Amino acid sequence: MTTVWLVDRQFDSKGLVRLTYATEDGERTHTKELAEQRLVTGGGITAGREVDDTALGETPADEVERFAAEASKMAAEHDLDDAV
Repeated sequence: MTTVWLVDRQFDSKGLVRLTYATEDGERTHTKELAEQRLVTGGGITAGREVDDTALGETPADEVERFAAEASKMAAEHDLDDAV
């Protein structure tokens, strides 16, 4: 299992939210999509999560630095299960 931190969230016109979590070095990501309505009824979004190594993908090269900065900031300011 690997710890990843929320680094990006995007909303689309179909009511879906795409959450991107990254490792603190920004090199690996985990993406989750869910219905916007589920955010309201499901308890919200957590600052971090533990994911299986097989659920991680490579970060696009142009996003590594930004994701590393965001993940490090989240890790310093929040516990994994903090709602953000």
